[in-house]
Amino acid sequence: MSGHSKWATTKHKKAVIDSRRAKNFAKLIKAIEIAARNGGADIDGNPTLFDAITKAKKNSMPADNIERAIKRGAGLESGGADWQTIMYEGYAAGGVALMIECLTDNRNRAASEVRVAVTRNGGTMADPGSVSYLFNRKGVVIVEKAAGVDEDAILELVLDAGCEEVHDLGENFEIVSEASDLVAVRTALQAGGIDYESADTSFLPTLSISLDAETATKVFHLIDAIEELDDVQNVYGNFDVSDEVMATL
Repeated sequence: MSGHSKWATTKHKKAVIDSRRAKNFAKLIKAIEIAARNGGADIDGNPTLFDAITKAKKNSMPADNIERAIKRGAGLESGGADWQTIMYEGYAAGGVALMIECLTDNRNRAASEVRVAVTRNGGTMADPGSVSYLFNRKGVVIVEKAAGVDEDAILELVLDAGCEEVHDLGENFEIVSEASDLVAVRTALQAGGIDYESADTSFLPTLSISLDAETATKVFHLIDAIEELDDVQNVYGNFDVSDEVMATL
């Protein structure tokens, strides 16, 4: 399975405890605000908001922060920003294609900061459309392995809900579906009594480039630099890193 998925899952766990926790909170708050703005504050009627809140809770975000973010996004409290989603495209070492998703209230700032981070860390920017064709937008649910939770049990619950693939990532299972089936897959798991770590739409590569340790180090360094930016929500890449190489990193 994609080394990028394993790497992203590992980073998700680290984000709860490392020095970037505050920055991670800021990104989660933005996701809650924009979900509430687009679909309203009613969690039962807004599955995107439900998933954003669930992700925030699993990252140990205090309930007051979540509540305030919902109110700001829904216009029930002042202070909400006019967030806009922007995608930038680029390349990292080894010809790895990158898609950089920003959620910003200042397009000029986001564009400038992304360009500087990319070019100063060994990458290059790409024209719109030159990279995006290498990715498909998918629904991705991560389930932590636990007693009684195996691939067969998951497949039995989610196949009829639109699941396309289930991947074993070591400590977790990754369930892939069409983006439009994400809520159905997540709901099927809940109905079957299986908890999940996260449920998000993501951009998965159609073809991946295998990286050696040296190139992987350069790619990870670049992505880390990009993700340090306040406006950046997610970075997607079409790379694959073997378990052996990941172990050395």
